[in-house]
Amino acid sequence: MREYITVGRVLAPWGVRGQVKVEPLTDDVARFRKLKSVLVEEDGALKSYGVNSVVFLKKDFVVLELQGIDAVESAERFRGRYLMVHRKDAVKLPEGHYFICDIIGMEVYKEEDGELLGRVQDVLKTGANDVYVVGLKDGRELLLPAIRDVVKEIDLENNKMVVKLMEGME
Repeated sequence: MREYITVGRVLAPWGVRGQVKVEPLTDDVARFRKLKSVLVEEDGALKSYGVNSVVFLKKDFVVLELQGIDAVESAERFRGRYLMVHRKDAVKLPEGHYFICDIIGMEVYKEEDGELLGRVQDVLKTGANDVYVVGLKDGRELLLPAIRDVVKEIDLENNKMVVKLMEGME
């Protein structure tokens, strides 16, 4: 499991005092209210920035004022960068829910015979349920709905998912 969880991506500077406009990458946008600091990768290392203020914009965007960033020029260097938090500071998920970063890269096995199908390459957010995009060994993609009838087991420790394919999925 990853030690850090990505919570947002900086889109651009906002205003003239160095704030940044952020695209939340979390189901719980309200989690930004409790954010005390974020980690940003700079020069190959993670640097921590305190969060001075949070403003919620329409269309689910957030504006953050980061400690020590007080000019548009300073904020510009954050464009396109991801904001992370320590896993210990991440929101607690209900049982049976997982962080997308933990699902991506997971090996997917068939329940029936234990055959390795491939790896999860992406997670698509749909209205009803998530869909796991699995890269198969032969190069094709398999779309798996993240429902109990299909996903039988998720083992984070061993980076393994066991699935039961429904008729017509292969």
